[in-house]
Amino acid sequence: MEKGKRSRGGGSTSVPPVARKKEFPNQAKDYELLEPIGDGATAVVLRARCLPLAGEVVAVKIMNMGQRSEADVIHASEEVKTMSTIDHDNLLGAYCSFTEGETLWIIMPYMAGGSCFHLMKSSYPKGFDEKFIAFVLRETLEGLAYLHRYALVHRDVKAGNILLDQHKGVKLADFGASASLYDPMINRHGKRNTLVGTPCWMAPEVMEQKEYDVKADIWSFGITALELAHGHAPFSTQPPAKVFLLTLQHAPPSLHNTKDKKFSKSFKQMIATCLIKDPSKRPTAQRLLELPFFKRLKVEDNILKCILNKLPSLGDRMQSIKENEAKLQAERKPLDKSKEKASQDEYMRGVSEWNFDIEKLKAQAALYQDENDGSEDEYLRFLFELDTICESAPVQDVQAQDYSKDENEKLEVATPKEKELMEKIVDLERKLHDSQDEVQRLREKETKVTMGYAQLQ
Repeated sequence: MEKGKRSRGGGSTSVPPVARKKEFPNQAKDYELLEPIGDGATAVVLRARCLPLAGEVVAVKIMNMGQRSEADVIHASEEVKTMSTIDHDNLLGAYCSFTEGETLWIIMPYMAGGSCFHLMKSSYPKGFDEKFIAFVLRETLEGLAYLHRYALVHRDVKAGNILLDQHKGVKLADFGASASLYDPMINRHGKRNTLVGTPCWMAPEVMEQKEYDVKADIWSFGITALELAHGHAPFSTQPPAKVFLLTLQHAPPSLHNTKDKKFSKSFKQMIATCLIKDPSKRPTAQRLLELPFFKRLKVEDNILKCILNKLPSLGDRMQSIKENEAKLQAERKPLDKSKEKASQDEYMRGVSEWNFDIEKLKAQAALYQDENDGSEDEYLRFLFELDTICESAPVQDVQAQDYSKDENEKLEVATPKEKELMEKIVDLERKLHDSQDEVQRLREKETKVTMGYAQLQ
């Protein structure tokens, strides 16, 4: 199995065949299904035992194909094909796959630690420490470099798709959205232009339905780094249309120190190199691995064990997360935000595959922009919700505020001192908006310096 080999340029455009050590049975009766460990809109993942192989524990993804469109069936077959051919320590492959009635079964390695997303949900709500993040990101990057070497774009890199196990290490999973740049269905430039991914992690060029390539994964990787650092992705509380607006019209999010956590300059620079809006200026996965943030990393062999050893089983953690979410949902005041629900549901689930009506989203984004232009109170509220502008305010505190009609009336009768404060905030945001181009220019300059320094190492 390949591990961390460097791309030499050129090479084959298809993933080499995989030599499997074991032959897994391709009949449902040979698997004892246990508790669920993940679910999506049309699939469920369960822990299971392979009976003919002495009860070896595996993960079984069962996809209901009966009600799926022809396009969905094609995507599912492509996912199986990719998982069956990839051969890298940091990518979750498939042992085998088969159909059972109207369902498709994919047999995979069982990752007892679960995803980074669910680990944060259950035990690390404020994110991980930098050393652990560096280890997870480096391993993920090794897997991405392998995919990119064979012209494969993952298109859904995020914490929910990074799986952990004490013995199997770190693996990037979920290839339902992945695609080849050498697919005959795409354009002659070796780039894609379909809108696939999850909004918070989606690169600007993907949102705009421009041509894109493996550099879209680099943007998603940078957002994932922020997610692991803070416990949530930027704009994760926003509906898809607003995420599009924030991503396209504002400066890229960046990593800042908080009251509880300090981050190294090399970590901040690594993220900044990923989150450049011009994809041609983003580094490749292999170049990222050469940055000081990863080159200087020294990790103990038991780093995963230290994180995972004392935690409840994956099944118990998943059940606890579901119970807590149900409790929070019951306590939450009913809000007239149906357009937010789809985004929240998918984010909470941690696994998703989005198919958007781009024109509808643009129209919704325009409405948000009109609202901000026409209502100062709504505009102020909008500012306070931005993670990148007010990182010191916890997300849950922002969500807990009840922006009802009464609250808006209170703002209208604010004291002179309060009005002065509001005016200062609006002026500050205006200056921030005016300086975005300069910030982006400085980031690009810093990136060039950082990459030049890495070449000298």
